[in-house]
Amino acid sequence: QGALLLVQEAKPECRGRWYLPAGRMERGEGIAAALRREVREESGLDCEPLTLLALEERGPAWIRFAFLARATGGTLKTLQDADAESLQATWWPGDPRSLPLRSPDILPVLELAARYRRSPAHPPTLPRELPCSPLCLRLLLPFSNAAGDLWLLLATSGTPHLPVVACGTSPSELRAGLRSPLLRLLRERLGWEAQPGALGLLGLQHRPGDTGDGGTDGICFNVVLSVPPGSQRDEPPEPRDPALRWWPVREERLRGRVLQRIRATVPV
Repeated sequence: QGALLLVQEAKPECRGRWYLPAGRMERGEGIAAALRREVREESGLDCEPLTLLALEERGPAWIRFAFLARATGGTLKTLQDADAESLQATWWPGDPRSLPLRSPDILPVLELAARYRRSPAHPPTLPRELPCSPLCLRLLLPFSNAAGDLWLLLATSGTPHLPVVACGTSPSELRAGLRSPLLRLLRERLGWEAQPGALGLLGLQHRPGDTGDGGTDGICFNVVLSVPPGSQRDEPPEPRDPALRWWPVREERLRGRVLQRIRATVPV
């Protein structure tokens, strides 16, 4: 009905200000489970995620998932129900900028949500429950030339697959963006000095587990790394690493599917 679920903060540093339901994942908790728990604790409502809207990151040490969700039940929290999680919740029908907000960082997310409801920019994207030990990126790197030929970068160790790079393997990487290990792959293993553009997220996999025994509590992000047209050549550069090669996509139907999918990604 055009209204937005907002919660009034109870934390001393932002008490009385309004914000989207939000919070940290707990140890051993899945991403969608954390979303449901935080919304329930802060608003009193049950919900189901519809799609990931954006992945916000400041390197592997700080990652935030922004979801579009729908209410499925529960009872809206009132001031009589105030606790340490929030003071109250409301369905706000107007411009949220008319309220005292905890932070304006939610405004771009609200604009993404409004645009997605009008015209979805990507298919519904939710975490897949598949195990992964580290935090890593699986890279879809397309290369096309002026003639419309298309190549994809593959790793050839074992069964050919999309290249995977681990993130946060050093203290400096924990403070760097997620693009950093991808740029290192391009420059060191591919020998390509092109300046890639933005990252787009195709999907992610995560299955919560016990990290104490080297378990599966990692996340793998399937990402597209775009290359601006100005840096394109007639053919992709020959890889320095023999474990990498470019695969030409010659089947027209598959080529069309790849090109369509890499234009419809979750923004990072």
